[in-house]
Amino acid sequence: MAMFTALIFALQAVPAATVPSAPQSCDSGANAGFDFWVGEWDVFPAGGDGKVGTSRIERVHNGCAVIEHWMPLTGQTGTSLNHYDASSGVWKQKWVGSSPGAVEFSGGVTNGRMVLTGNWPSPQFPHALVRMTYTKNDDGSVRQFGESSTDHGVSWQTAFDFIYRPKTP
Repeated sequence: MAMFTALIFALQAVPAATVPSAPQSCDSGANAGFDFWVGEWDVFPAGGDGKVGTSRIERVHNGCAVIEHWMPLTGQTGTSLNHYDASSGVWKQKWVGSSPGAVEFSGGVTNGRMVLTGNWPSPQFPHALVRMTYTKNDDGSVRQFGESSTDHGVSWQTAFDFIYRPKTP
């Protein structure tokens, strides 16, 4: 009986479990900066009709992140994880593809476009500064225009130019 009484006192000393509150959502205007890119897409070179891949972009983790699943018809697949960092006021992207290494980009919305810049290391070529500009077009498509610079941003060359069109069933 003494052991039972001790157990009762021990259990009474344990504070009642508290129900965790629901996590805050990331539904601010700043967190919505990449919402225009969310969707299922067929991807084409700008000015062309030869599909080069598909991409699925989702807003995940209570609206706090945007994840891309890039699936080209040929070449390397990849995933980007994008999020708005409220402490710095900057959007960040981490790209990981089907070859070793990762690239980190940062930037934000400028004149209605998402602009991200990062250093793309390459063992074969000089490291390049890469700037990607994402623009929502009037027809509902999204343009991803990539430029590279090997002189620290003094001059830029077109690296890629894609149009993301809503996927057709």
